[in-house]
Amino acid sequence: MSSNENSNDRPITVGVIDDDPMICQAMRLILEDYSAGRLNVVFTCTDGSQAIDETSGHHPDVALMDIAMPGMDGIETTRRLRALPRPPHVLILTSLSPSGTVERAIEAGAEGFVSKTDAPEEIIRRITDVCVGLPQFNPASQRQLINDLNTQQPQSRRDEARAMLDALPEREREAVVLAAEGFTNAEIAERMFISERTVKAHISSAADKLRMGRVQMARLVERADLPERL
Repeated sequence: MSSNENSNDRPITVGVIDDDPMICQAMRLILEDYSAGRLNVVFTCTDGSQAIDETSGHHPDVALMDIAMPGMDGIETTRRLRALPRPPHVLILTSLSPSGTVERAIEAGAEGFVSKTDAPEEIIRRITDVCVGLPQFNPASQRQLINDLNTQQPQSRRDEARAMLDALPEREREAVVLAAEGFTNAEIAERMFISERTVKAHISSAADKLRMGRVQMARLVERADLPERL
């Protein structure tokens, strides 16, 4: 951002991007009427391509970005704005419905979220605070990010556990899975058509490779949530 960004002698410049012209007009009125001259809306537009052109020309300090737009959506537009030589801060202007929206927006370079239904003073505060490097997450965006992470974490842990088991030789893996399912060494030997001594060797070798004891390996199999065998 420019060196004037934190200066008190000029307003913070803002671009508003939303596919609904009424939202653009309402945001312009809110930001300019309630900010007592602290904010200046330098452009509004209704699609991503125009947003890139307007931002390149006006160099706003902050872009308020809708997500659901025809053609280039708000996340891709955010990514392109943040790649400009003089990138604006981007606050997502949204009602946050699709799962994954928050995480995808952050990955694209957004620094926070503003609800279209937030009070004017709250929207203005978020715009001024993001300019001094404070990420802006309203309660709705915080809840969604936590929900998304909680949804993804078990899947990530499952995939990691499956990869660890898949790295074992097939017969060792089979012995470990059967042991985790509660079968004794004798029962495993019978099912695998091998001796108990070989079962012990398979499980011991797998334990060395995984650096785990028998109980830990059972937990690993549980976490892997393997498909049921026919």
